[in-house]
Amino acid sequence: MRTATSTDGTEIAYDISGGGPALVYITGAICFRRFRPVVGDARVFSSAFTVYNYDRRGRGDSGNALPYSVEREVDDIEAVVDAAGGRAVLYGHSSGAALALEAAARLPDKIDRVVIYDASYVHDEAERVSYAQLADKVRVLVDEGENGRALKVFLRGIGMPSAFVALLPLFPGWRTMKALAPTLMYDIAITEDLPPVARFAGIEVPVQVVVGEKSPPELRQVARALADAIPGATHQILAGQDHMVSAEKLMPMLIAANG
Repeated sequence: MRTATSTDGTEIAYDISGGGPALVYITGAICFRRFRPVVGDARVFSSAFTVYNYDRRGRGDSGNALPYSVEREVDDIEAVVDAAGGRAVLYGHSSGAALALEAAARLPDKIDRVVIYDASYVHDEAERVSYAQLADKVRVLVDEGENGRALKVFLRGIGMPSAFVALLPLFPGWRTMKALAPTLMYDIAITEDLPPVARFAGIEVPVQVVVGEKSPPELRQVARALADAIPGATHQILAGQDHMVSAEKLMPMLIAANG
């Protein structure tokens, strides 16, 4: 494990694997760098990149200076990019995709290219209202220390099948996932509004917008809106993939983005 120091003094933990151009992997909700699926993704990516797989603030071995802000998360990304030599490709998944775009908007001199998958902004006003209601429920449960219930309520609220959610306590890593429940409020803060397309229209970094063919239609709408707004952005629907994308299927997009 290595650490980078963010602007506010927060220590951000990361691992390095592979060889080639630097790629910073920005994960989504309830993920951390040693979560088995994340480790598997990093292993695949490391066949072509030097992968910087880091714990977002409040997760794993990273610190959690308060108050939280999206800007501080972008500071964290900058600290990891600086540790990678000052320039990197960014890959962001779900709420991590939104963070990757925020970094591209703010750090154009440090980001070579950005690939995002299933950026999880709300797609219309009705969803924004329902998501705010979900956020209130999750916040109350977290404040009461009901992390397991908070996590289940969130996952059901974003459309995960109830049968799957009910089985989660039987999965390896459930205890760690529960411990990360307070960071759901961070993911909500990142994605609770419609994509800021007017601001992202100023992004100067090459962006590849990818969405799963089997991902929710709302996310496909968001992907289209982002691709239309960001100058020069490419848009690709990845055949056969849902929100939990296969790293092997995604690799050609990452390699092409680096070309």
